[in-house]
Amino acid sequence: MFTQIIKFTVKPQYQQSFKDALITNKNGTRKEQGNTDMAIFVDNTNPNIFFAYERWQDATAFEFHKNQPYTQDFITLLGDTLATAPQVYKVNDTKPYPVAMTPANPEDDIFSIFFIFPIHSEFRQPLMTQFEDHIQHTRQENGNLLFDLYTVQDDDNTLVVYEHWRKESDVWDIHFNQPYAKITGAIMEQAVVGDMQQYMNFVSEITE
Repeated sequence: MFTQIIKFTVKPQYQQSFKDALITNKNGTRKEQGNTDMAIFVDNTNPNIFFAYERWQDATAFEFHKNQPYTQDFITLLGDTLATAPQVYKVNDTKPYPVAMTPANPEDDIFSIFFIFPIHSEFRQPLMTQFEDHIQHTRQENGNLLFDLYTVQDDDNTLVVYEHWRKESDVWDIHFNQPYAKITGAIMEQAVVGDMQQYMNFVSEITE
């Protein structure tokens, strides 16, 4: 699999035109035979911040994607619309491997998070080991729809958590009070560089 997560910070005056272009790119990408997932999001507190989660069968499928007209049009647009250079994270799967998202119910108010955080190198292995147990338990929680951990290519000291929940309270009121989450949290307090909150983006999927 070839997976990447991109964070875009857009100039306010281009917010709508960028969103429209992102949707066009998403719609084209999802028709590609080699694409297995493409989702786009906007930050819940800053409408100028967007994310794309993209997953292909392999690097060849991604190269095909880059050469499509809608992708080239989108890349051309970036130069005028972005306030800063896009943050591109090419990521690797970890165990337990990513699985399909649990179907949401009509009444769910889906709460999604991109948590991209730097860690002190000496805590990397203990944290990775704990996350294996953490993920297995988290995926069994009724409120969890998806929980994946990724490492970042060419950056051993940055990790990415990508998660979806049925509602926000499933995270704060239930998940963080689980015994395994408390163990993970204690390690994270030592492992993460600085305040964890600064690395969390709470987002909503753009579906149209």
